[in-house]
Amino acid sequence: METVLVTGALGTLGRWTVEELAGEYEVIGFDLQEPERSPYETVEYLATDVTEQGPVLELCLDIDPDAVVHLAAVPGAGHRAGGETFVHNVASTYNVLTAAGEVGADVVWSSSEATYGVTYREEARPLDSLPVDESHPQRPEDAYGTSKVVGEIVAERTVRQYGVSVASLQPSWIQVPGAYETAAVRESFDLTNPTPSGSLWSYVDVRDVARMVWCALDTDLSGHERYVAVAEDNYVDLPTDTAIEAAWDDSAPDWESNGDQAAFSSAKARQELGWEPAHSWREAETEQVDQPEVRR
Repeated sequence: METVLVTGALGTLGRWTVEELAGEYEVIGFDLQEPERSPYETVEYLATDVTEQGPVLELCLDIDPDAVVHLAAVPGAGHRAGGETFVHNVASTYNVLTAAGEVGADVVWSSSEATYGVTYREEARPLDSLPVDESHPQRPEDAYGTSKVVGEIVAERTVRQYGVSVASLQPSWIQVPGAYETAAVRESFDLTNPTPSGSLWSYVDVRDVARMVWCALDTDLSGHERYVAVAEDNYVDLPTDTAIEAAWDDSAPDWESNGDQAAFSSAKARQELGWEPAHSWREAETEQVDQPEVRR
């Protein structure tokens, strides 16, 4: 059984990812604290601050994982001061990817669609093409998005220096079944005074992102590749081109969307990873499912 190291293993995406991988892989989970117990026979947790290079490298050399999944991060803008967000995310990504390279481990890590910078606060920013995919220019507007662009540069450097593969996943707004935050935004959305969305009203279920991690690990990749991860539909329950026209006026590029089709495209992940989003807000907002639980 191959060994996979997962950073941020007790975070929201980390817990769902560990559950997705447990049983098929021996998983070593890194987080700031160890839980009291692991609910999985094949999962062990270690307390590690991934912003500290020495411990990360030492543990990677000791564990010698086959692959590394890097999910530890300040998860978005507004959680901490911008400078702290940038420094934390860049340092942790550099440390983890460098350590992975030193032991020859391929990497899957969570970047973000915020790298494309299609809004800043409540201001619309340029859209070069629709739907937005991995070929769209990256113009991050905040510290979080900028930290993820730098992380992708670190990924390119890791590939060049060590010859491992790195998959940079770019999930949209991650939602948890039964606790979706999309309803409040949908209910307050006003076509006469719309607020542009940095995700273009896209979102993705945490279970689908965890599944994309599994698909990326299961695919024989080379070099550095980016993969947008979004659900198939928007969450405002309107035609997507109607919402974009209202928020961007005449500055949005022409686009023949299919109803509420997501304005970000996951076509590359479908084609290269065999990944399909399986969940929509229409069921998942109120869906009751067992949550991955780890006693802290």
